[in-house]
Amino acid sequence: MSAIIDHGRIKARRRVKKYTGLFGRHLFLIVFSLFMFYPIIWWIGASLKTPAEMRLPSIFPSTPVWSNYVEGWASNGRYTFTTYFRNSLTIEFFNVIGSIFSAALCGFGFGRLRFKGKNIMFTLLMITMMLPGQVTIIPQYLYYHALGFVDSYVPLILPHYFGGAFFIYLVVQFVRGIPRDLDEAAKIDGANLFTIFYRVILPLLKAPLVTVGIFTFLWSWDNFFSQVLYISSVSKFTVGLALRMFIDQFEIKWGHLLAMSLLSIMPSVVIFMAAQKQIVEGIATTGIKG
Repeated sequence: MSAIIDHGRIKARRRVKKYTGLFGRHLFLIVFSLFMFYPIIWWIGASLKTPAEMRLPSIFPSTPVWSNYVEGWASNGRYTFTTYFRNSLTIEFFNVIGSIFSAALCGFGFGRLRFKGKNIMFTLLMITMMLPGQVTIIPQYLYYHALGFVDSYVPLILPHYFGGAFFIYLVVQFVRGIPRDLDEAAKIDGANLFTIFYRVILPLLKAPLVTVGIFTFLWSWDNFFSQVLYISSVSKFTVGLALRMFIDQFEIKWGHLLAMSLLSIMPSVVIFMAAQKQIVEGIATTGIKG
């Protein structure tokens, strides 16, 4: 009987220890999350404040000023944020298509085909990942200016159709893990190189290509420097450039700026939250198969 009682006490102690540790971990994560979310909470509260309340230490305003969103969306009156969001999403659409297209083709070429100089070309491609972007700013600008592409979306879209080193590497590692038996079976059935790529390899590249598309969207959406460098017409402004119009040498419209900047991150947040599983899957499977 005493042995049974001792065994019950041991199980009870283990259960208490287990749930105590679980409670401690959850408590730590909750407290840590509050610290992480505090800037966002302050951001939301500040977007509803009057200019006078911006200097107060309180997080939320005494009376929410929803007109910050209405007036901020109206922008300068001639063009609204509907135009700026449309411009940004148009650029992102073509950027994502270009990155997926180039990464798939180049990844298939480097990961599947055998041709002279492949290893040297792939090494040079990887070296470009170490090249600072600032080095190519002036040559690229002179090139696009000579072609008459300044103040257009071409400089923001065209580079994505020539492949990014990181995205190509991501796809190459995945392609190398696909059994070559699939290619041989397709050749026996009379498939040519394009058919093998389109019918066999491309359907298996869903995970890495989704990752490529998501990262392209997130990085391009935040690429303020290239946008301010190449676009000067207000009618062609992106969301990032439109936010800058709330800042001038005389005043900063903090309420409008914070309200619209909060809305500007919504597409990225929605896409990341909806596709975070695909991002993890794409990177994880690439690492395993590589």
